[in-house]
Parts: sequence; C-alpha cells; structure tokens
Amino acid sequence: MKTLPYFCRGEVVKGFGRGSKELGIPTANFAEKIVDRLPADISTGIYYGWGQVGNGEVYKMVMSIGWNPFYKNTKKSMETHIIHEFDKDFYGEILSIVIAGYIRPEKSFDSLDALISAIHSDIEEAKKQLELPEFQALRDRFFCSPSHKIMNGH
Repeated sequence: MKTLPYFCRGEVVKGFGRGSKELGIPTANFAEKIVDRLPADISTGIYYGWGQVGNGEVYKMVMSIGWNPFYKNTKKSMETHIIHEFDKDFYGEILSIVIAGYIRPEKSFDSLDALISAIHSDIEEAKKQLELPEFQALRDRFFCSPSHKIMNGH
C-alpha cells in the first residue's frame, strides 16, 4: 500500500455498540465521510499505528477497516482500538491516527470467542511492531514534531 503511512483525523462517533459491550475491546469510530475518503489502495483488514484523543497522549492502536464479516455489516467502517485503558468514552472528541502497517485481511470467524481471540492476537502484533525503531520515529514525526502539519488532507 503506497499510501502508508496514512494520517487521519475526525470526530469520534457512535458505532455499532459492540466493541465494549460484546467484545470487551472498546473502539472509537470515525464518521462515514472520513471512511469514504480513504485512499483506494488501503484494503480492508486489520492495521496498526498510533492514535491520539484530542491533545492527549499518543498511544499504540490497532484498527479494523471494512465490513466486519462476522457481523455481516453493510456499511464500511474504521474502528480504532487505542491500546490504553480510558476512564470514560470520548464520543465527540477529535481522534488523530496514523496508520503505519498492515496485519491481515478481514475475515469471518466461527464463533465470537474466535473473533475475540483474533483481536487479542492483532493487539499483540501491533504492540510488537510499534516497538520497532522505524515506527517509533513515525510516531515522533506525526505527533511529537513542533512542525506538525496537516497531512493526507486532514
């Protein structure tokens, strides 16, 4: 994917309501207009990168882009799981992310437990990849540089 890294920023909106309640893995969702502006070469699947809520700390994140085949969604979504425990929801806040790399294509699962297990594996893979020096430098370039510029049209 030539577009990576990809920077994106937008308001956190209500999603399908499954992340925290059903999966135990809270996600922050972007509005449809943000999803619709993704470059064509960003395939559906699971990605990793960095995320920041408002002007807060920058954390590792894992993200699903697609239709979530297990749930048979008809609307494409971008669901970001920030790898940090927050005290409360942050609907209405601005979420800034940089998508750094790709983990796997999206797929369906035989059970909810299998889906949850795969998500936990994705989180561990994201943590591991984001420890690499090139991804640490990417975080610094996008979030910690005093000359932080708007990128990818955001």
